Amino acid sequence: MSESIKGPDYVEKKFDGSSLRVAIVHARWNKVVIEALVNGTVKKLKELGVKDSGIVIQSVPGSYELPYACAKMITGSRVQAGATTADLLGGLTFGTSTPRSSTPAPSASSPAVAIMPQGPFDAVIAIGVLIKGSTMHFEYICESVSHGLMRVQLDTGVPVIFGVLTALTDEQALERAGLGSGENKGHNHGEDWGEAAVEMAARTKLWSEGKFN
Repeated sequence: MSESIKGPDYVEKKFDGSSLRVAIVHARWNKVVIEALVNGTVKKLKELGVKDSGIVIQSVPGSYELPYACAKMITGSRVQAGATTADLLGGLTFGTSTPRSSTPAPSASSPAVAIMPQGPFDAVIAIGVLIKGSTMHFEYICESVSHGLMRVQLDTGVPVIFGVLTALTDEQALERAGLGSGENKGHNHGEDWGEAAVEMAARTKLWSEGKFN
């Protein structure tokens, strides 16, 4: 890949991802490129402090399914957090001798106590690879997916990182996953998406508290 001026201007401040929960939703088309991008994303998330338990990876057939999957993942994480909390409270009593539900109260050694409830996702990274063919399919999918992912983040208030490569050739896609065939293998953009997810998740938390510095 030739040298260019493209690329983010990295901020000096490094955001701490240790308290974050991040979802990665990826398509399965173009497997070789997808795997490299997902690995690059996970690598960067961990470098920025996101724990293994804070990374959830799911797959869907293709890029067209990404917006729907991201929306359902966000909703599901909120349901999961609420349901898990209620389950742990199941054995508590509130002024009576009758338990709140039939769920027994967890003991100190109970696995339910060791595995604490996880909060909703702080960011979602959508990863897909679209390579132009000989029909209009490429254009339709690119536009639909782009608009769909934007709508998800605006509707849910959760940052959705656009990790969908829209390449004209196989080689362009490989280079953007760090798998190019020349001397310069290219850059794995999954690393950029992981960094963007941590930054946007951290900034969103600050903004929601009215903090802008």
